[in-house]
Amino acid sequence: MTSSTTERTAYLVASGDLRESANVAGWPTQVKLERIVTDALAEHGWRVVRANEVDPKTGHGFISSQRMGIEVFKTVPKDVPLIVAEAVWQYSHHVLPGLRTHEGPILTVANFAGDWPGLVGLLGLNAGLTKMGKPYSTIWTVDGTDDFFRDGIRSWLETGTIIHDDSHVRDLPADLPDTPEIELGRKLAARLLEDKAIIGVFDEGCMGMYNAIIDDELLNPIGIYKERLSQSALWAEMQRVDDAEADAVGEWLKAAGMTFRLGSDEATELTENQLRWQYKMYIAALRISDDFGLDAVGIQYQQGLKDLAPASDLVEGLLNNAERPPVTSRDGSRVLWDGKPLPHFNEVDEGAAVDALVTNRVWTALGFDPATTLHDVRWGEEYDGRFVWVYEISGSVPPSHFAGGYADAEGWRQDNVFFPAGGATINGVSKPGEIVWSRVYIADGGLHVDIGRASVVELPEEETRRRKEATNPEWPIAHVVLHGVTRDQFMARHKANHVQIAYAPDAAGADRALAAKAAMFAHLGVTVHLCGDVSIG
Repeated sequence: MTSSTTERTAYLVASGDLRESANVAGWPTQVKLERIVTDALAEHGWRVVRANEVDPKTGHGFISSQRMGIEVFKTVPKDVPLIVAEAVWQYSHHVLPGLRTHEGPILTVANFAGDWPGLVGLLGLNAGLTKMGKPYSTIWTVDGTDDFFRDGIRSWLETGTIIHDDSHVRDLPADLPDTPEIELGRKLAARLLEDKAIIGVFDEGCMGMYNAIIDDELLNPIGIYKERLSQSALWAEMQRVDDAEADAVGEWLKAAGMTFRLGSDEATELTENQLRWQYKMYIAALRISDDFGLDAVGIQYQQGLKDLAPASDLVEGLLNNAERPPVTSRDGSRVLWDGKPLPHFNEVDEGAAVDALVTNRVWTALGFDPATTLHDVRWGEEYDGRFVWVYEISGSVPPSHFAGGYADAEGWRQDNVFFPAGGATINGVSKPGEIVWSRVYIADGGLHVDIGRASVVELPEEETRRRKEATNPEWPIAHVVLHGVTRDQFMARHKANHVQIAYAPDAAGADRALAAKAAMFAHLGVTVHLCGDVSIG
């Protein structure tokens, strides 16, 4: 591959965070990745030109806003080979305007490491490019020395593309067997189409996740409609919750066995004041959801609320759990969602919203615990002869995903680099068991879902601690082994920064749940792709 504008030259851009504290902290890791990429191209006689220099005022070279991205891309020749290098979490909309109109080959690349969520940022960006129908290639590496990375770079330079192995994927057969699970999925789909459902969206487009926005024209045909809400309304409702009612939530959690790592410094430690505001958010979210008759709800938080209130994560984990502190309706006549989760889709990820809604109905019908977790695809390494993923969400999972429930749940303060107002996570280690993983995404103008089986495994305490310290120790972790899908197959295929998981009682139950879920999606008109070792019927 050569460029007609600049012979044997590739340009490089790096999308960053909207929060300058995160950009500054993550810049040294980004510099290492860009050196790996530059050296890899130099081996083939190519040079890399950074589209923008390091800003002496900020001390980093990330593109940190959409406007900045538009201006930077004005300096990039339209047909030049372009690399988007990501070692940290990034806001995709910073670079999507320039990528949408770029005419040369595009390569997205990340470092395969856990200390910063570069892999998460890469997958979110890839999903956005897929949604907009923009061709791209993608690659990742630990340190640039592996043959997988080196061969991929060579292929991109010579042909403009990198072809990955997708032999683990097959489309759901049209002629499904008439098993009870398949019939259940069809009936649940027909009911959703008839009765319809509403997802509440507290402000859309969180953290630049273009891939996480699904237009009404795609949602409505599958029976799902949006209630567009403002986080200002949530904040206002939080002011109306009195302290005594909020404190009762905290007393319930402590009685259930949850513990909190408390301190006195509001800037760096978790405090009772931060917890009280989180309890108020929990109550406010339930009451507003009741007001609008919602079937699921999503809070953006990261833009806007982060400057007003402690993190929403504690709230999100509680809402997704069947057993949680009771909250009554405004008139006090009933407990809201008594004994049931109100599915919450973190960071208003609407792909997760559709998934959580479908999962909730299938798992409930089967008599399984319907609690779901949206995880970041954070990182992973080999352990004892198999690749074990680190799935890790920025704050909370439903406590039923821990072996001891609330007794295994700890509230740790969120990192002040990302969460200036603090707030507790629901931290812990997900219990070993059989799960179904999935992801709803947009491709070729339609809704698709990838779905597969996996096991959450137990690792020695020392290894768990090492993995948590290598990522974010304040966040809950799941040790996941995918069935029939390698590390690189998953990375190349996955069209989201998030992945949804739900437990089943055993392997046979997980297979049944997957079959019913796949059938429900298919009957709704969503294109279903089976990934890895999957048994249908």
